[in-house]
Amino acid sequence: MNQHQLRANVLADYGATAQQTQELLAYNQNTFDHSFSTLRAKFPLPPEPHVAAWEEYAVIAQEIGVFQALSSKLVQLKFPILQGISQTQVYRFATRKGMTVDGMIEATGLILQQPEQLQLILHQSLAGVIPVLLTRNREDFVSLVQALTMRNEPKPVPASMGACMVTGLNNWDRVRQYRQQWSAKNFGNCSESSWLEEFGRLIPQKQLYQDRLIILSDGFYSNVSASDIGLLEPEWWCISMTIRLEHECTHYFTHRLFGSMRNNLLDELIADYRGIVAAIGHYRADWFLRFLGLESFPDYREGGRLQNYRGQPPLSEGAFKILQALVKSAAENLERFDAEHGGELRTLNSQPIMLIALTYLTLEELADSKAHSYIQKILDQLPTTLTEGQVEYPETKLKFI
Repeated sequence: MNQHQLRANVLADYGATAQQTQELLAYNQNTFDHSFSTLRAKFPLPPEPHVAAWEEYAVIAQEIGVFQALSSKLVQLKFPILQGISQTQVYRFATRKGMTVDGMIEATGLILQQPEQLQLILHQSLAGVIPVLLTRNREDFVSLVQALTMRNEPKPVPASMGACMVTGLNNWDRVRQYRQQWSAKNFGNCSESSWLEEFGRLIPQKQLYQDRLIILSDGFYSNVSASDIGLLEPEWWCISMTIRLEHECTHYFTHRLFGSMRNNLLDELIADYRGIVAAIGHYRADWFLRFLGLESFPDYREGGRLQNYRGQPPLSEGAFKILQALVKSAAENLERFDAEHGGELRTLNSQPIMLIALTYLTLEELADSKAHSYIQKILDQLPTTLTEGQVEYPETKLKFI
């Protein structure tokens, strides 16, 4: 039986109609690209090109503060959050063409409530070093997300969202640095027309001017209170920070290795698995279900994260209900597997292996009664993905000062 038929059979077992089956087969399609051989991967992965620029920003930030340092480098921080600003000519010229904002009356700057509290951390993850912006102010978190991912538009940010992976951020400071280096190498042949030709060659090489980073807030994870989780607030706060950071780093991991990072429940299951295990040493399905708003399944708590992952176009009400049942079973199956194999999965070599294995499966397979055997089969097929000594991953934690 092929994977497609297996998935359809699982959906039928969960009561899906023919129409709902088609919806869910499309929604739960595994998009991770495994054509890249992980046999050659060594963890942590080397840093991407943009990290060097952020290392420079971190040095500058030590002198003048993080927000001031970044405001001088990232053009998006030179504009306020304002309805319709992304459609103005000056904003488009500044963010799409790198035009200087000097003299632009619209470039009044991003307003933060506590700019002095913004922190920049270069975090070592399995997928390599990644810049992390940490703010303790919820309004500032929302403003940064809107500025760096929503083109400075005041679009809503869900209360359950406490972190954001920024990808494809055009960094015109890096373009200017590139031009300076190019001019130095081509002294005497660096006219404006020559630069435009070189710029045309630069455009396809997005890794040379587009950045990835994480914006992190310090609230409780998924907006779940300490009392709901059964912990004291200081302990839950520390755990929340670890889950949130490792969750986003897992998205970064799948993006770098397998070219995919989606607002999809399979991605969320994998990322929260990593986050919870990193925080407390083992996986808890009940925590994950509470984060989603499914702690009282089959009832759904409005405001849980689940509603953020309904898909585009959104799943029908019937398909969405079946998705909830699938994710509940998948989480519980994953908890049982983790409990049985926890010791071997906690070694440095096995940390990336388990994440890699989960990217080969679908939500239907993880929700099936045979999920244990499916996971084990994938792990057995990856015995030499990492040999002893290939992982050089120091156990690091964010220091919140």
